[in-house]
Amino acid sequence: MHFGAICGNTDFSIQPVPFARALEERGFESAWFPEHTHIPASRVSAYPFGGELPNVYWHMMDPFASAAAAATATERLRVGTGICLIIEHDPIYLAKQVTTLDRLSQGRFLFGIGGGWNAEEMANHGTPFDRRFDVLRERVLAMKQIWTQEEASYAGEFVNFERIWSDPKPLQKPHPPILLGGIRGAGLKHVIEFCDGWISIDIDAGKSLTKSVAALEKRARSAGRDPSSIEKTVFLPAKPDADRFAHYQELGFERVVLFVPDHGEDPVLRRLDAIAALMPKFS
Repeated sequence: MHFGAICGNTDFSIQPVPFARALEERGFESAWFPEHTHIPASRVSAYPFGGELPNVYWHMMDPFASAAAAATATERLRVGTGICLIIEHDPIYLAKQVTTLDRLSQGRFLFGIGGGWNAEEMANHGTPFDRRFDVLRERVLAMKQIWTQEEASYAGEFVNFERIWSDPKPLQKPHPPILLGGIRGAGLKHVIEFCDGWISIDIDAGKSLTKSVAALEKRARSAGRDPSSIEKTVFLPAKPDADRFAHYQELGFERVVLFVPDHGEDPVLRRLDAIAALMPKFS
């Protein structure tokens, strides 16, 4: 099982380059960077983890620029978006950003994506909350055309373009791994249809993961897809826990990504040391 870590990626948290170098020095596989373009000051959407929304959410820096900085400062570390809010991006331009980052990282990019939870935020980008996964689906399928076709076209309800050239193509073929994130199995049908992997978030000490993994594998078999072809990643907001790691490994998760403190550098390094001490048992 691989280990990664995700930071707040703000102006007051550990910065991308020292974060990435610390991870690579300790044998981690990947660094992940979250995304929120902004947070509406007037908001009805509830914070999915409960309580008040932490200010880290409106202080986040751009994940692609941050991941590029991390990639160019390391040699082996993979970099990922955790997650990119596809619905807040133009797909033609986003396809170019992904390609650029994949090439700058020498093929080390992991494209974590999601539909998001903040209805007001996505509304400011022109996406209605109840159609977000429809928009996400079309934008991903359109980007796949751009990445794999010399002359790409796409005709849909939300995305339309005809006969475009967009080079270079990604270094990873046919494109960087597309990993769709969702809490408690949200979007599993989309994982099966057009993604390479699934990202879950362990918010209840692993209680719902067994059910979600079973649902994912059942959907895959029903669609004629080999469940083992779907890479499974779990994000863990809690502190490192060997028992949880063992549970993830039993469920077939290939990767666990742990959250690190949002403020300062020293607390992050202490957390990484604690995780690194457990990693050899699960590699």
